[in-house]
Parts: sequence; structure tokens; C-alpha cells
Amino acid sequence: MRVTVSGTSGSGKTTFAGALARAIGARHIDLDAINWQPNWQDLHRGDPEEFKRRVAAVAAEDAWVSCGNYSKVRPIILARATHAVWLDYPKWVVMSRVFRRSFHRSWTGQELWPGTGNTENFLRWLDKEHPIRWAWDTYEGRRKRIDAEMADPALAHLVKYRLTHPREAGPLIAKLTAENSSPAGGSGA
Repeated sequence: MRVTVSGTSGSGKTTFAGALARAIGARHIDLDAINWQPNWQDLHRGDPEEFKRRVAAVAAEDAWVSCGNYSKVRPIILARATHAVWLDYPKWVVMSRVFRRSFHRSWTGQELWPGTGNTENFLRWLDKEHPIRWAWDTYEGRRKRIDAEMADPALAHLVKYRLTHPREAGPLIAKLTAENSSPAGGSGA
């Protein structure tokens, strides 16, 4: 099973993907962790070929759950995925989550991706690329892009799920775990 998890910034993609990956015994591919290098160096913009190379290497594996919305590597992920999950939560849910997450990270100095030294701080909260502002500004556009992607006939090979409330996450993880461990689903299918 190879699952791609999409959603607006702050929707809980990383948390959902990590939980699903643990439940089915697959690798968790966090595209942010691949993209963001020390000192906030961004492979997606700065070295897109290297970003594609790194993503293609992990996407070639038999079983994984990826999270992220990077346009330059979406074709790589989608070509290998067997399932797609869209966390399409209301804006108030997303904004409350991203605010709590950013506050916690800024307060504690938590490193976002191990080994990068990248942290959030309160001084950057007004920057246009800070997660709170980014989530607010990109919410509608991201939803439209994901909606179009989910409806794309070229992606008919994917088993697709659209979650509209966080309470649907646990049952879907249970369903996919059962499917993955059934003889028809096969382990690591």
C-alpha cells in the first residue's frame, strides 16, 4: 500500500500520515523533511532536481505513506500511489491547529525536522511565509487544486478518500490497516 495524504497547511497531514504509516508498518515520507535543509534552505525552489531525485528514491519503495503538497514532486508520488487521502477540514479547524502548533513550536524552540536546526519563533509570525499566514492565505487555492486532482480521470487508479472532519481520521486508519493486512490487500501491497 502506498498512500498520499494531501490537505491545506495545518490540516494534520503529517500527524495522519505518521499514524497510518505506523499502523500499516510502512515508511512515513514527510516531504517537508526532505525539502527543508538547514538554515531554511528549500530544495523545492533552490534545487528542484535534487528534490525530485530524493523523492523518487523513497517513492520507489514498496510501501509508504507520504504527506505534502509540493507541485514539483506530486507527479512522482501520484504515479506510485495506490491510495489518496484528502484532509479537507473547515478553515476554522485548520487555523486553530496551525495556531496551536506554531505557538507550541515558538514557545519551546522545537526543531521542526531533526538535524536542520530550523525552528519557529514569535518574531516571524507576521512573515508571509510563516505557517499561520501561509495556511490562511493558501487555504482556498489549495482546496481547489486538491479537488481538481481528486477528480482527475488520469488518477482513476487511486482509491480515494476525502475526510471532512477530524473524527473520520481514526476510522479510516483502521479501515486501511485492515485492508492492508487482509489477504487481498497484502502486506506492503
